[in-house]
Amino acid sequence: MSISLPDYYFRVRENGAFVFRVNTENRQRPLELNQIAAINIKNGEVKPQGDYELTESDQAAIADWMAKRQGTLEARDIDDILRSVDHLNLTAHWAQTRATPEALEEVTDALLLAMHDLRSVLVRKKAERLG
Repeated sequence: MSISLPDYYFRVRENGAFVFRVNTENRQRPLELNQIAAINIKNGEVKPQGDYELTESDQAAIADWMAKRQGTLEARDIDDILRSVDHLNLTAHWAQTRATPEALEEVTDALLLAMHDLRSVLVRKKAERLG
């Protein structure tokens, strides 16, 4: 069985990833992952590991991964927001059909404050886009 491995492995972490070069040269030994850099996806910072100097191919692979990762994270954000819309609809249905007075008492203030805050932000942002 022949497996073609990528040249780089990106171990995702909260704010980015650790970048490893995959070393498959010696098939007699276990696979080696040599860390070459750390990426901060939020600010775009790439820090080489120790004294390692990133090659052009390293930099190109990292830039490509960062662009793809940003796209993935942006798509997840939109999906999360659309799920929130679903949850708001389900919450409205629950409040109208199944909620007990005690349950409504427990959640109403928190929901109203959160919805007011969200509405204020959305209205302000909409006005900025139109203006």
